[in-house]
Amino acid sequence: MRRFGFNSNQETFDPFTDLLFNALLGFAFMFSIAFMLIKPTPEEAKIDPNAEYIITVSWPDEHPDDIDTYVEDPEGNIVWYHIRESGLMHLDRDDRGNFKDTIVLDGEKINNPINQETVTLRGIMPGEYVVNVFHYLANTVDEIPVKVKVEKVNPKIKVIFYETLYVKGKGDELTAARFILDKEGKVLTVYKKNKKLTTLTRQRK
Repeated sequence: MRRFGFNSNQETFDPFTDLLFNALLGFAFMFSIAFMLIKPTPEEAKIDPNAEYIITVSWPDEHPDDIDTYVEDPEGNIVWYHIRESGLMHLDRDDRGNFKDTIVLDGEKINNPINQETVTLRGIMPGEYVVNVFHYLANTVDEIPVKVKVEKVNPKIKVIFYETLYVKGKGDELTAARFILDKEGKVLTVYKKNKKLTTLTRQRK
């Protein structure tokens, strides 16, 4: 008895092979459907348009010192820990080093070791922005590396500035970056020139 052939008189077949082929075909179909559901569409991959730029300031995890972020917009508005929203800028979190980094949930202590502050620009205002870091409270004597990153996030992420600065003690204020935007939100230039923002905020109190 011939099991395989190409003539019209062949009447035998292997039911196990046929069943296996159909099962594999079904698995392939289900895998294709699952892959299409997992893969994000272009609309899903877009950044939330509520933010145009994100400024992130971070220092070593679990470090006890308090580093503050100051950002000034083209109209002279300044966000800092005392004024967390001004103009189109918003300070999302005032991180105070390791102070109050532990919470108790259901009787269990949960620690957040990350030291990070974030300022979002939720719209475009053309002109110059100034980004400063300020060593507000020192519990140590060593200089602290502070990473500053400025990202354009809409419609896709693009880093326009990234650098590590070193603050050397309480009261030390450094200008990380100054950048200029046009009316479309495009970065025209990024440069560094010191400007004291803490002095301006004290004068306005």
